[in-house]
Amino acid sequence: MKKDQLERWFVERWYRPQPVIWLRPLEALFRLVTAMRRLAYRLGLLKSESVGVPVLVVGNITVGGTGKTPLVLHLSECLQHRGIRVGIVSRGYGGSETVQQVTAESSAAEVGDEPLLLARRSGVSVWVGKDRVAAARELAAQGVQIIISDDGLQHYRLSRDAEIVVVDGQRGLGNGACIPAGPLRESSARLREVDMVVANGDHEGRHPGALVMELRPDGVLPVNGQGQKRSLDSFAGQMVHGLAGIGNPERFFDLLRRHKIKVLPRPLPDHSRILPSDLGFNDEHDILMTEKDAVKCRKFAGSNAWYVPVTAQFDTSDQARLSRLLDELITRIPRG
Repeated sequence: MKKDQLERWFVERWYRPQPVIWLRPLEALFRLVTAMRRLAYRLGLLKSESVGVPVLVVGNITVGGTGKTPLVLHLSECLQHRGIRVGIVSRGYGGSETVQQVTAESSAAEVGDEPLLLARRSGVSVWVGKDRVAAARELAAQGVQIIISDDGLQHYRLSRDAEIVVVDGQRGLGNGACIPAGPLRESSARLREVDMVVANGDHEGRHPGALVMELRPDGVLPVNGQGQKRSLDSFAGQMVHGLAGIGNPERFFDLLRRHKIKVLPRPLPDHSRILPSDLGFNDEHDILMTEKDAVKCRKFAGSNAWYVPVTAQFDTSDQARLSRLLDELITRIPRG
């Protein structure tokens, strides 16, 4: 069985009501190891390291994407509007493990797709590396006042001042089991310990008390950068190839369908490499993809390939709650 087939096998079972029974013993072992590791940090047997400036972690407790990147962009923008110098640190999934700065001209194969997207969209300094503490220290050395960690909730070595967890409002926590029987990286009890829970697209109130985030499309842009911005509605009634290498590809396809677009879905594994052959459908239909996928195929995409950037939006009360958390972080910025 190939890696992507194995991933699909697990994901399909994670989001069924009951876990696979024979995976339960492995889940129990996973829970024990993660609990012991967390306890070791709490008791000081393993050390969390401060980098000298406030750190806000935006993470999740499930495997796969939940919408963290749009939220990181939103938080960065909110802080910049307050005159704060912001930096972003990330693991750089799929890239090299070297601690390095990400620029708009970096390669997704070298730094990861999400950090490259963040560098191009945010306008702030972005650093990646397996050693998040070292990457965060590089940001602090550049004079950054607040660091946002894209993912890294379980990276307890990096000391943090606040934690936000993003959950998928559609899929929730799956069957509620931990890896490998379910999608959880930690027990769901962890949600009671974080500063804030954000539910991405929770239209049915599955997560009481959580802030509800909506991802709104911000037009459609040519992947190769050659052409004019279009509205998503301009594709209404058309047949398109929908390409999505994200944690929940169906969310992207549903977005297109809500705009009356006829979708030929092409889901790919999260962070999947995109090759020219992936865009070779040999027909006249346009291709619509996520922004995260677009950063990986900009150099070889044809004129029929488009991407859909999204922005995070909150209602007035939820935005006020988010603002209060950011204001509290600002008070922790060292003076002098």
